[in-house]
Amino acid sequence: MLGRPVSYRTRSSRLENLGKNSLHMIANICLTIFVIGALVVTIIAATYEPDDPLFQSPTKITTFLTSISNSTFQSNNTVSRTGEDLMAAKQTALATFGSGTDAAETKETNSYETSSSECEVDPKEPLDCKDPEVFQLMMQKAIERFKDIHFNRFGKPTPGPEGNTCDMAWRFRPKQGKATGFNKDYRRFVINRDNCTLSVVSIGEYHSGVNARKKKKKNKNKIPGYEPASGLQDQGGFSLPAAGEMVNDSLPVVESERAFIHRKYLIYVGGADRCKSMKHYLWSFLCALGEAQYLKRTLVMDMTLCLSSVYTSSNQDEEGKDFRFYFDFEHLKQAASVLDQDQFWQLWDKWQRKDKLSLYVVEDFRVSPKKLTEVKHSLIMRKFGFVEPDNFWYRVCEGETGSVVQRPWDLIRKSRRLMDLVAAIGSKLNWDYDSVHIVRGEKARNRDLWPNLAQDTSPDALLSTLQNKIKDGRDVYIATNEAETSFFEPLKHKYTTHFLNDYKELWDQSSEWYSDTAKLNNGAPVEFDDYMRASVDAELFLRGKKQIETFNDLTNDCKDGVNTCNTAAI
Repeated sequence: MLGRPVSYRTRSSRLENLGKNSLHMIANICLTIFVIGALVVTIIAATYEPDDPLFQSPTKITTFLTSISNSTFQSNNTVSRTGEDLMAAKQTALATFGSGTDAAETKETNSYETSSSECEVDPKEPLDCKDPEVFQLMMQKAIERFKDIHFNRFGKPTPGPEGNTCDMAWRFRPKQGKATGFNKDYRRFVINRDNCTLSVVSIGEYHSGVNARKKKKKNKNKIPGYEPASGLQDQGGFSLPAAGEMVNDSLPVVESERAFIHRKYLIYVGGADRCKSMKHYLWSFLCALGEAQYLKRTLVMDMTLCLSSVYTSSNQDEEGKDFRFYFDFEHLKQAASVLDQDQFWQLWDKWQRKDKLSLYVVEDFRVSPKKLTEVKHSLIMRKFGFVEPDNFWYRVCEGETGSVVQRPWDLIRKSRRLMDLVAAIGSKLNWDYDSVHIVRGEKARNRDLWPNLAQDTSPDALLSTLQNKIKDGRDVYIATNEAETSFFEPLKHKYTTHFLNDYKELWDQSSEWYSDTAKLNNGAPVEFDDYMRASVDAELFLRGKKQIETFNDLTNDCKDGVNTCNTAAI
């Protein structure tokens, strides 16, 4: 009886010990393998010598830094090589510079030399414009050549028509002046390759590097939605396209019947806003655009303007002027929902009965936009009568409505075709000029409102006033409404004067501006009218390093006539 329990406990104890011993043995084996592996990795790490020069022995690094063998730039024994050259030896591509300042601080040299192994090429073969050394050389030469502009970004070089030419584009703005936004230029570089040395022989004129020009994107034939298109917004607002870019201001096209009937519309009809000054037109048009945005509707707009007689050579009001002659429609159609009224009425007549589209007419400008938010009709039409000034569009935005409907001034910009003329003229002047705005014309002849203007803007008076403001010999751009520029001939004795008419080739029959505007005008030529002239003059004036204004600097007369100076200041 007593023997059985003893024999059972002994067998049970042996089984338990066997399991514990097995676990200990497995743990010891794993630990041994881990220790051996760690030891192997340590030995490899201690003895491994990689090819990267940053991990080479101190002796090799010292030899590299003190050698005089050719690197990316020509060897220069007067300058010690630094750690950046270690990385340059392994670098195979060059990152695009974010600004001209960074590019300017790389190396002060006009030529590059490659190593003997890299230079074994047939000199008759075309130049590789995408080579980082070629790219670096072109950027450096551009920065040295154009010292009065700030480079924002360089584009990748593209081959030119000849084997030794490359085209490159860049975005820039003048370093001085009150210019906003960027311009785009693309020029042709002629590059000489003498054995292993590359050097820039010449840089072409403004927009000569046509192969580097951005290609126009295909129109997707869709009407943009109410919300701004993605990718257009920048910090604090919409991005500014550079002057010189391809313009795509084709009219938006409705994609389908479904797209048309599911959208709500607003249209202004009638009124006396046509053939008024451009300031009046914009004040009324932006009221309509602001209400459309407030109601989240597509604005149906008339793409033709009536140009007031004050801007025409015929001294008559002229109908049929395209909105795109004067303003940037590409930006407008991307940032807001708009549709050409001719296309709208065609589609409305086509689908209105079929889809039971409804119309809501408002004939009193005092009807607040707040009351129209409840309207579910497809189209809201504001009709204006014949009695001025109650038939002006801007009356809708007066009173309490002014605090509700905001005019979206940020959506209106000058035509990019006009801004390209500004960039072309500024580039011809190397952006190194002072500017003077001289108002004469009607105001100079009206002695009752401007008694001193004619005398204060005479050549003798101008020479006396400008001598303390602008240095002798400077390039001076004169923005003026004086028809006869020979009137300012005496100023040429002290300054190199420039006028808008000096650059007529930019809008004559052989110009890009002429052909582009003719296409918008069904093939008929477009006059470079006085409003266009005033727009270009104003932008060039703002880009001068020094700006001398008529009513602030040249005369004590008030801008709007006698006894209006204090009112203008307010």
